[in-house]
Amino acid sequence: MCRFCVEHGEGQRWYLNARNYAFDLEHDARRSAYIEGFIGGFGEMRASALKWAQRADSLPMPLSRAGKALVSWRMRPKHFGQPVPIEECSRILDIATSITLIPCICRMHTPGKRPDEVCILVTTQPIEALLAKGFSSYQDGPDASDFHRITKRQAMELLADCERKGLMHSVWTFITPFTAAICNCDLESGCMAMRMTVGHGVRLMWRGEWVAQLDTASCRRCGACARRCPFGAIDASNGRVELRVTDCWGCGVCRSACAYGSIELVDRSHVPEVANRW
Repeated sequence: MCRFCVEHGEGQRWYLNARNYAFDLEHDARRSAYIEGFIGGFGEMRASALKWAQRADSLPMPLSRAGKALVSWRMRPKHFGQPVPIEECSRILDIATSITLIPCICRMHTPGKRPDEVCILVTTQPIEALLAKGFSSYQDGPDASDFHRITKRQAMELLADCERKGLMHSVWTFITPFTAAICNCDLESGCMAMRMTVGHGVRLMWRGEWVAQLDTASCRRCGACARRCPFGAIDASNGRVELRVTDCWGCGVCRSACAYGSIELVDRSHVPEVANRW
């Protein structure tokens, strides 16, 4: 299990521990202030972080690695995530008693992208009033009418549609271990975490608790899994399909792309070569 599971999971995955959702945001000033500030200051923070990451890429390798590791370490107590397969999302939605759909903040600040409603806030208390405060500084941003509560069934339908589009699901903390959001994104969508983690090597996510495995006997080598994998872990060139488990983040999007049932997810801890790769 990842470090969050060890520290905050009480014997299970951290995002399935109901204690990590049982906070009343209305009376939790620290978390409320962080979420409000995160939303309101995201554009400035995003620009600053990307500029820093580009500079860090140009440093000598030892300095670059040390700087990026320090940023990752500092982010863990504040805002950190992990890819989760869709069935784990279903279990998260069973814990949350308030499910709120909002426009994607990453897309909102990425040129050429529409702020599609693909982010789901999972809390135990209504959060609309806090969202209105956070977005109040957005000149062209959403108003309170864009924040609407949805049912678990509606949320699962949205997640399935996102998966068909190749978007991975990830669960996020806002002041760890408070679990507050399921995001649906990929590198192309403008996802800040994907860009920093995959593009610049600044870890803002743990790898998932699962990894994909390919049954080569039933695989028809159609390449659908490779086209959908958001982490580039599958090579479908030269008439063959190779799934590199060391590059797999365990989101399960490739599995849903396979029409022949050739891909399954297995517990990362059961695969020796990646059991300790987070």
